[in-house]
Amino acid sequence: MTYAWVALGSALGGMARYWLVLATFPLFGPAFPWGTVLINILGSFVIGWFGALTLEAGRLSVHPDVRAFVMVGLCGGFTTFSSFSLQTLELIEKGRMELALANIAVSILACLAAVALGYWLGRG
Repeated sequence: MTYAWVALGSALGGMARYWLVLATFPLFGPAFPWGTVLINILGSFVIGWFGALTLEAGRLSVHPDVRAFVMVGLCGGFTTFSSFSLQTLELIEKGRMELALANIAVSILACLAAVALGYWLGRG
């Protein structure tokens, strides 16, 4: 049943992402991807907030399927940047600043290289 909750969350997150991009495009235009930046910031906030709120010692006790729905499905469908942000914060909180900085550098550089390669291959 967990997979069904993740699938539903992913669908809703993806639709929310699409709606927000469409809603912000007329406001900000095409010069800078403000819609995507906003999505990444909101998704990072939600996964951090809900993750902390529903930790084992957190203020809200929820079924693991609810966590999967929100954190994996909804946030994952909305943005994968939220997972990256949470994982980086966890490294910082554990005193592993060098790993946090490595995660930031590798993620940004590798993803930029991957999108460039995919774009290059897609253009033929």
